[in-house]
Amino acid sequence: MSLELSNLRPAEGSKHSDNFRRGRGHGSGNGKTAGKGHKGQKARSGAPRPGFEGGQMPLYRRIPKRGFTNRNTKDIVAVNLSVLEVFDDGATVDVDALIERGIVKNPRDGVKILGNGDFTKKLTVKANAFSASAKEKIEALGGTAEVM
Repeated sequence: MSLELSNLRPAEGSKHSDNFRRGRGHGSGNGKTAGKGHKGQKARSGAPRPGFEGGQMPLYRRIPKRGFTNRNTKDIVAVNLSVLEVFDDGATVDVDALIERGIVKNPRDGVKILGNGDFTKKLTVKANAFSASAKEKIEALGGTAEVM
């Protein structure tokens, strides 16, 4: 079965039916207090909103506001040249190859090759970005650095 808008449904067992009648006699298993227990604020109508702490300064106001999160930021994964030594001479290294070898687990918003460490192979490297030193080292050995 393919996933299309016409046949979306929740995962098996994730939804509980809310289709039972509360407070209809003790034989129903949910009679008398209708699952609300005995007395107290939560048994009555108009229970406080989630996060209300009975008048105590709530957590979201006790914790200081700090910093700023940029919505447009990119999470780039850095890979050093020394790690690319595991590939054979003349190989083509792209993001899929890095994932296959277990060098990168999750490419997130892109992979950048950095020029750290020793590098001795002639490779065709395809990545989202290269540092200047990485590009220099790759091309010095006759390889190519292609920006995807």
